[in-house]
Amino acid sequence: MLSAGSSGGAETAGAGSGTTAGEASGTTGSAVSGAEGGPGNVETSGGPGTVLDVGAMGDVGDGKPRGCRGKIDFLFVISRYGTMQPYQEKLIAAFPKFVDTIETKFADFDYHIMVVDGDAGWGYYACDDLCPKACSVPDYPCDYVPSTCDELMGTGTLVPAGGEASNKICPIAGGRRYMSKGQPDLEETFACVAKLGMSGGDRLGEAVTAAVDHSLNGPGGCNGGFLREDALLMVSFISNTYDVDVQHWGSTGAPETWRAAVLAAKDEDPTSVVMFGILETAFAPECHPDDRICQLVRGFPYSLITDAEDDDYGDSFAKAVDLVDAACEGFVPPG
Repeated sequence: MLSAGSSGGAETAGAGSGTTAGEASGTTGSAVSGAEGGPGNVETSGGPGTVLDVGAMGDVGDGKPRGCRGKIDFLFVISRYGTMQPYQEKLIAAFPKFVDTIETKFADFDYHIMVVDGDAGWGYYACDDLCPKACSVPDYPCDYVPSTCDELMGTGTLVPAGGEASNKICPIAGGRRYMSKGQPDLEETFACVAKLGMSGGDRLGEAVTAAVDHSLNGPGGCNGGFLREDALLMVSFISNTYDVDVQHWGSTGAPETWRAAVLAAKDEDPTSVVMFGILETAFAPECHPDDRICQLVRGFPYSLITDAEDDDYGDSFAKAVDLVDAACEGFVPPG
């Protein structure tokens, strides 16, 4: 039987200033106020986005900004709802350009990259119950024994399973559930974990809350070591549905409580987080009342929302990298 970890408990793990882009292509629409007096959001002609003028930020608190020095934790929170295959494919296609752009910005690029899905549980329940003879998914890993970590909300993806998923153990180095600097075949490994398939949910608010919690990121936790105090955090959401406020359907909590969880994980500093949403934007420039992930993203001063229906996510990721660059300039690690 294939297994990537213990089935009986948690897996142990190894251990600004300036004006961001968005202006380059021009902007249309009117500005609305940002979070907590932060920079306003301006809609771009290609879909909603954020243009920040953080030139007045300067020093933060009593500490002098020394920048993130290329140390960035990337958290991808991806729906595996039944219509997500083309959106996951576009994300995977854009990832190499995203990494190349980041590497040109930061000479000493020190990354952690983790992918989580919006579902509590692992695999495809029909195949789990009927393996191997009655499973309708080709190449489904019927011999894989999921660990406790596989079946918890917010844990890094290691074995995507289900319809149109990778259906194999992805080659993440070091026995971790996230990729780190020096990961062999980074693009291929990311493509493996990001191909989550279409046999799960889209509770992204609940997933991000769990993914940044200390119980998963602390020593001995399933994501142990992923979040670093001295690293900037970039959270990217990818979904074409709404995380609606409906019992037994959407995430527990609300945008305010999810935001509070992210802030608690980052020393209550909203400027140490960059939020990027590839979402359904038919109601742009405003968030649809049911689109609670859009509301969460807009709750941070460094934020960008783009249309999931775009043919290519590369340009939007390039704009997100400019946000990362600006946030890094003013970053003050705690302590």
